[in-house]
Amino acid sequence: MLFSMKNVLVIDIGGTHIKVASNTQRTPLKIPSGPTMTANQMAEQVILGTKGWNYDCISIGYPGPVVDDHPLGEPHNLAPGWIDFPYQKAFKKPIRFINDAAMQALGGYRGGRMLFLGIGTGLGSAMILEGIVVPLELAHLPYRRGKTYEEYLGLEGLELRGKKRWRKSVLDVVERLMAGLVCEYVLLGGGNAKLMKRLPPHVVLGANSNAIEGGIRLWQSAEERNIIRVPKQDIPVRPNLGQRRH
Repeated sequence: MLFSMKNVLVIDIGGTHIKVASNTQRTPLKIPSGPTMTANQMAEQVILGTKGWNYDCISIGYPGPVVDDHPLGEPHNLAPGWIDFPYQKAFKKPIRFINDAAMQALGGYRGGRMLFLGIGTGLGSAMILEGIVVPLELAHLPYRRGKTYEEYLGLEGLELRGKKRWRKSVLDVVERLMAGLVCEYVLLGGGNAKLMKRLPPHVVLGANSNAIEGGIRLWQSAEERNIIRVPKQDIPVRPNLGQRRH
């Protein structure tokens, strides 16, 4: 069976809600989470909420670093115990873990070389290169005046500096990172992306459904991911890419 033919259960773990969907159940089931939510409670409630659903495998979007299909660190906004929880034993299905920002990136991917920036409470980031997902951790790199990218683009920067100056910073960071990482286009996701206005043609606004679509695509091959979207000539590439002055 091809990966693209599998029926995938997608679990998107967030600090406020855990969203659950699948190929055939695209409207997410929302389970309240929060600082007391443990991995065991998540598994129990997902299994109960999806009783009767038919799925072959599971994708889990995790709010933190992931290595070898397993969480590397505890989530900031949930209870501890997520690293050592026996997910395979609990769900009894093949499982693939991915950072939640990378899962959103994969869901909005159009081919080629794409950078994803998730602008919400913090700053999530990932790249996809010809169908290959590359998780990034750009949030805490220095940006300006002793502050990080996240402090400017996250909720703190939005509230402190106001929408107009915040939007200007977002577009400035987009241009800097596109040049440094040699990307063709940028996908903006996260809860505050909707506040952006007058985006240049090489910056695409993400859809709410991207996380679910990304979880489904996680079980596709890189080749399938790269051709399943629009043809490559429709990628919103910046016209002067590769012609920047040094």
